[in-house]
Amino acid sequence: MSKKSLISFILIFLTCYSIQAQRYIDGFVYSDKQEPLFGVAIIIKELKSLGTTTDEKGYYKLRIPDNKAYTLNVSYYGFEKQTYSLKEGEKGKIDFTLKEDVTKLDMVVITGTRTPKLLKDAPIVTRVITQEEIEQQDATDIREVLQTELPGVEFSYVMNQTPSLNLAGFGGNAVLFLVDGERLAGETMDNVDYSRLTMDNVGRIEIVKGAASSLYGSNAVGGVINIISKESKDKWNANLNAHIASHKEYRYGGSVGFNLKGVSNLTNIQYTSSAPIELRGDGLNLIYGSHSWNVKEKLSYSYNDIFKITAKAGYFFRERESAEVAHERYRDFSGGLKGEYNISDNDDIMLSYTFDQYDKSDYALQSKLDIRDYSNVQHILRTMYNHTFRKKHILTIGGDYMRDYLMTYQFVDNGAYIQHSADAFAQFDWNPSTHWNLIAGLRYDFFSATKLHYVSPKLGLMYKIKDWSIRASYSAGFRAPSLKEMYMSFDMASIFMIYGNANLKPEKSHNFSIAGEYTHKYYNVTAMGFYNLVDNRITTAWNAALKGMEYVNMAPLQIAGVDLSASAAWDFGLSIRVSYIYTYEYIQKGQPLTASTRPHTATARIAYTKSCKDHRFNMALNGRFLSKVTSDEYTSLTDYTQTEKVTYPGYTIWNLSFQYAWNAISVNTTINNLFNYVPKYYYSNSPFTTGTTFSVGLSLNIEKFFKQK
Repeated sequence: MSKKSLISFILIFLTCYSIQAQRYIDGFVYSDKQEPLFGVAIIIKELKSLGTTTDEKGYYKLRIPDNKAYTLNVSYYGFEKQTYSLKEGEKGKIDFTLKEDVTKLDMVVITGTRTPKLLKDAPIVTRVITQEEIEQQDATDIREVLQTELPGVEFSYVMNQTPSLNLAGFGGNAVLFLVDGERLAGETMDNVDYSRLTMDNVGRIEIVKGAASSLYGSNAVGGVINIISKESKDKWNANLNAHIASHKEYRYGGSVGFNLKGVSNLTNIQYTSSAPIELRGDGLNLIYGSHSWNVKEKLSYSYNDIFKITAKAGYFFRERESAEVAHERYRDFSGGLKGEYNISDNDDIMLSYTFDQYDKSDYALQSKLDIRDYSNVQHILRTMYNHTFRKKHILTIGGDYMRDYLMTYQFVDNGAYIQHSADAFAQFDWNPSTHWNLIAGLRYDFFSATKLHYVSPKLGLMYKIKDWSIRASYSAGFRAPSLKEMYMSFDMASIFMIYGNANLKPEKSHNFSIAGEYTHKYYNVTAMGFYNLVDNRITTAWNAALKGMEYVNMAPLQIAGVDLSASAAWDFGLSIRVSYIYTYEYIQKGQPLTASTRPHTATARIAYTKSCKDHRFNMALNGRFLSKVTSDEYTSLTDYTQTEKVTYPGYTIWNLSFQYAWNAISVNTTINNLFNYVPKYYYSNSPFTTGTTFSVGLSLNIEKFFKQK
């Protein structure tokens, strides 16, 4: 045989051997309700780059390159993971049935660390509100969800019926709201426009309490609430929904999306309206009517889990009937572009740009003039890089730049100011063993308006053994003075002036927490103690020389408490959850007063879910309790040392909801304020309820209807 023939023979032999050695496995993946699951990941543990996902029928097919034994990892959001030991030479059909994750501990979260991490492995205590919980409430915006799900949360009205948040002693300007990790423009009375944050396209909400400035910078003094939007996972999907409630409250919406050959798109449109509501008690006697439009678009393209680019756009419009001759209008235009690139198995990088413009105007009904008197425009650039050492230790570095423009009626002659801010941050996630996790971070921020330089550290430690997890953390938070607080010169209804203060110092907080968690089969119990030392909180106080109110820094105040929760979920469909927070707020005597915090708050939920083939029924009883609170209030506009003690009563409100789903149709019926609580006097710390009300919601998933046909 010639040399050339020998080489050809060897090549043919090797090719035939390779073809003979490779094999295929295929099958279907179902839920424990025998529903096919689309988008389930089947990955070979030893060859992480080799895997596949199921199609809309739950079917998968995977090529195995040789006859070796391997481990298959099967995972899907909201379901417990499965592993399968593939024997040497094994091939053919292998089906899987995934069980719903009743404890949510296998859910992936990102807010506490900015890198994906299982909830049970996150060293920072994170509360997750799932898409299923949001849909069962049939909630319209973020306020309804947070008040139902979290103790320590109270939304009330301040001046001109502006919604104001209190989260365990921290107001709206100390809690950072994010959408997919991005900031929001615009505020009123130190709170973002919560009506913008509708629930029609939300996949989950992640809440991290305590300071988080080492990752998110200014405003993350008391916590971060990250609203994570859905992505279209089906080949195509379409939804129509409606919600009707007492007091002529209406909500109509729809969405359409697809996922095809790496391209995913989801478009949401929602319209809401509410008539004016007359209140029966003393105090405030009328809640303004309003209507709004909200349009959201999310388009993404991914290539083989190597590269992904996402584009987002949004438009929001709300008109409030605040007077007979003029209405208030609010608009928001937003957009963004984000690219994610997996350089290798150990390296990935992200780059994003976000634009957000929030405007306010007064619309004169007779002249039809629409006069804009407020505009906040933000341009944000962000980059982040992750490197993984030894497949378990992660180094994260990144930076942000923001151009912040503000024009407002609260400045002299509707003036405008611009502030530039930039930061750099680094974090190391160290996992020395299956029992220990240590995470440390540091961030540097610069703000041009005050020439402010600030460094925020963070340290988190977690120890796991069997069913127990112990978490301890220290984190620093800060809030730079806003342009409004620095430059305001506003006539408050000809009663007094409010002046800004260009010499304000940044708010600072030092948060310490320790938490223990026990999880076993159906049960989860968590107990956390927390302590916050807050210095230089920014508020207003009377200035005799200016004969008006001025923004000032307060002396240190302390916020401490205990956060307890217990839940259970059994296979036959019953689930129970009880959560309680005790909050103690200490303000030094003689300091300007801030919003009062109720010391005892609790939420409770008992639900029963039953599924049978295409039918699903859920009944849930949700309650929240807020204790009475005694606070000092001013008795003089010119002397903030003159106060009197005022006690506001506690209250309890329960909602009973029924949800029935059949194939493509879902119906929600809710009895709100089941026991008909009505306050005797409507004030800033009371719920603005008129008693028991009713609502009905209808949702139609059109794609399911056609698939059934």
